[in-house]
Amino acid sequence: MSPLVFFKCLAEDTRLKTLLLISKNKELCVCDLQSALQLSQPKVSRHLAELRKCELVMDERRGKWVYYRLNPSLPEWAVEVLDVSEQHNADYLSDCLERLSCACSSSCDS
Repeated sequence: MSPLVFFKCLAEDTRLKTLLLISKNKELCVCDLQSALQLSQPKVSRHLAELRKCELVMDERRGKWVYYRLNPSLPEWAVEVLDVSEQHNADYLSDCLERLSCACSSSCDS
């Protein structure tokens, strides 16, 4: 993966937040991201599709839910950029992380 492709894929607020949330939590489903980002399922899914197209995330279907995680073949430098960005920009994700932690743990069960 080239740096140009990597940064172009993250040059949109929702995609960047989505990838940082997935990176921090190791794995999230669409319903988790809907709660954290306060966006509709179609919008979240559209951004996840872009991240899949850029080969930044992988998905796994479990029953009717799809879970997303970082692509394990991401270059080490890309993972490091995400880690450092998340660690040094707590304010950027604070609202999303609060909503994610407050979301009902059974939100994906219904």
